[in-house]
Amino acid sequence: MDCIFCKIIEGSIPSKKVFENEHVVAFHDIQPAAPVHILLIPKKHIATMNDVTDADDTLMAELFRAARHVAAELGVAESGYRLVNNCNSDGGQIVYHLHIHLLGGEKLKGLG
Repeated sequence: MDCIFCKIIEGSIPSKKVFENEHVVAFHDIQPAAPVHILLIPKKHIATMNDVTDADDTLMAELFRAARHVAAELGVAESGYRLVNNCNSDGGQIVYHLHIHLLGGEKLKGLG
């Protein structure tokens, strides 16, 4: 498989990790869109949100638990942060490995 996020998980591509457990890896985005911009990815390869199954419920809960933990550790939990998932090309997905962007560190504009 030629998935950049799978290569980050296995360690063959370096990343600036901020969190890792048996299910999830979180690391700094190389093209940040906010002062705090972290990518949270499941270690299990799931291409898109559409590919999540009922069997992945525990994994998805772990992904959001990790997001809460990372937001607190990076000091944006109290001031606020945004979680974003892009699904497929019209949704803006570029890397086809499920991931959530955690954005914070400033007043975010756009979505109301």
